[in-house]
Amino acid sequence: MTRTLEPPATARHANSTLLVVYLSLGGLAFAVLQSLVAPAMSTIARDLNASTADISWILTAYLLSASVLTPILGRLGDMAGKRRVLIGVLAVLAAGTLLAALAPNLAVLIVARAMQGAAGAILPLSIGIVRDELPREKVAVTVGLLSAIFGVGAGVGIVGAGPIVEHLSWHWLFWLPLVLVAVALLGAIFGMPESPVRTPGRLDVLGAGILSVSLVSLLLAISKGQSWGWTDGKTTGLLALGVATLVGFVLVELRVKEPLVDMRLMSIRGVWATDLVALILGFAMFGTFLLVPTLLQLPAATGYGFGKSVSESGLFLLPTVLMMVVFGPIAGLLNRRFGPKVPMFLGAAAVVAAFALPAVAHGAVWQVLASGVLTGAGIGLSFAAMSNAIIESVPAAQTGEASSVNTIARTIGSSIGTAVVAAVITSKSTPRGLPTDAAFTTGFWVCAGVAVLAVVASLALPSAHRRHEEAVAAGVKDLPPEPAELHLPHLHSR
Repeated sequence: MTRTLEPPATARHANSTLLVVYLSLGGLAFAVLQSLVAPAMSTIARDLNASTADISWILTAYLLSASVLTPILGRLGDMAGKRRVLIGVLAVLAAGTLLAALAPNLAVLIVARAMQGAAGAILPLSIGIVRDELPREKVAVTVGLLSAIFGVGAGVGIVGAGPIVEHLSWHWLFWLPLVLVAVALLGAIFGMPESPVRTPGRLDVLGAGILSVSLVSLLLAISKGQSWGWTDGKTTGLLALGVATLVGFVLVELRVKEPLVDMRLMSIRGVWATDLVALILGFAMFGTFLLVPTLLQLPAATGYGFGKSVSESGLFLLPTVLMMVVFGPIAGLLNRRFGPKVPMFLGAAAVVAAFALPAVAHGAVWQVLASGVLTGAGIGLSFAAMSNAIIESVPAAQTGEASSVNTIARTIGSSIGTAVVAAVITSKSTPRGLPTDAAFTTGFWVCAGVAVLAVVASLALPSAHRRHEEAVAAGVKDLPPEPAELHLPHLHSR
């Protein structure tokens, strides 16, 4: 694969702070839109006279679109220019958000949500732009901030949905993020230089088609499995089709000259271990967003619920959001000193503690808040470390495609987490049809157990020196230099 590198763009830089602001706003808008509609689905269903099964498509359409288009747009960014593709993505996001705000019926809203899902490519494109445009010493902290923004946005969506719907209307769930998208779009058009790093070539249309079939099949089965039944023919058939086409995708990518996803990258331990952590922590993050609000909103008369409104329960997630903001950049600082393995390990360990605490006891408010603080700190550290691990394992010209795969892994993990946790808390119910206290305990333990796997996966991440050796052995060139790091034998796998 031929790569080109134009002269450094440092002299062409717009204000680097504004560059980061514009990228952050675009990422924040996408992440907010991912979660903002979930708490308001019953309200939207009543207003549009839609059934529960039908209204769920506003989440499913968004999820499927994001998963399918992220790798394609990430690859196009590497080929045609990241800024150019980012402008197109933000334009589609703006159009989809405007259409959703004006949607007169469910069909239009579903189409609008599918358009919004195209913005799943914002994170890999943004990471590539930061890597190409900012001084090397600023990259790790900035990528940490951008990665944390995606977790923050998901939390902000859960927190803000209740007050917006209660005091305005569900249409404002889209009008407000549209402002962020518009500013980010204008910033990308007028305030960003084009990234100089390119990978000339042609888009792997066959690979893109096979991957699309695989992701749609897998995610549709996961999203609809609970309502269809996990043993239903549609669910099992889609799962089988998804797995079979995924295997086919790998075989095709190993044979084509210009693959959509370079499988050499996926064989690098720094890449596959990071993608595994992304899958697992995506599960855990959305487990939090489902378990905690549901527990808080149950009637206090149950003896374990807290009787909070939608708006009040959302406020309990504020500590989680704030910790993500704080610990994302901290992960970047740790990365600069130790490499990404240390913050990823610490973050995964914090997530384990975050779920183990309420699994043991969740009858007091402080236990719920402490869990949220640990979750935010852990997700902030880990998500930032994941992005930096990808950057340090692959060449600049392939940042988009490698980051896109990591983003897909996180999305799939989120879908699995939502489906599994929902199944757990509905598996045991009171005579009134409410989840039992034991169901929540089981849900917290499931998430804690899954998070332990993230700790193990983070330990599989090689040390900075070993990561560099493995990438070179896999034929990857144009790697960044190894970061200065302290030698911590109990954390660094040789």
